[in-house]
Amino acid sequence: MNYKRLFLLMSAVVLCISLATAEDFKYIGAAKCKMCHNKADKGEQYNKWANSPHAKAMASLKGDEAKNPKCLKCHSTAAAADQALVATITVEEGVSCESCHGPGSAYKVATVMKDQKASMAKGLILPDEKVCKKCHNEQSPHYKGFNYKEYVAKIAHDDPTTK
Repeated sequence: MNYKRLFLLMSAVVLCISLATAEDFKYIGAAKCKMCHNKADKGEQYNKWANSPHAKAMASLKGDEAKNPKCLKCHSTAAAADQALVATITVEEGVSCESCHGPGSAYKVATVMKDQKASMAKGLILPDEKVCKKCHNEQSPHYKGFNYKEYVAKIAHDDPTTK
């Protein structure tokens, strides 16, 4: 009987430690990505994003749309995120890197980013059509169809050193 109690006690301790150390990845904003993802030899991903409609998504909202949660959920990464997970990202940033690639607080470190498996364990998402269709879908009042293959080519921002 004592072994049963000891086992239950140890299980409770392990559960408490696991919950206490569980990490909620936080949204840090594109400026943090820029540090590594804006070098010419690496493909200037940040500049490509900054000059894209995603970066200007908030500016495309008119009047009350800029305060409407139904619009903000697709026009701003920060507005769509669980506010407890917002670190340094801002609503004005529009659709940032983390809308597609996941909150970057844990995978932003260069040593982690060098290992795709480690990056994914720390919250990195490799976006696919499902990720895009969270916003590019019939629920949008401005939806005009979405050809994934065509649009993903328009926003391509590969790192040429990883090929």
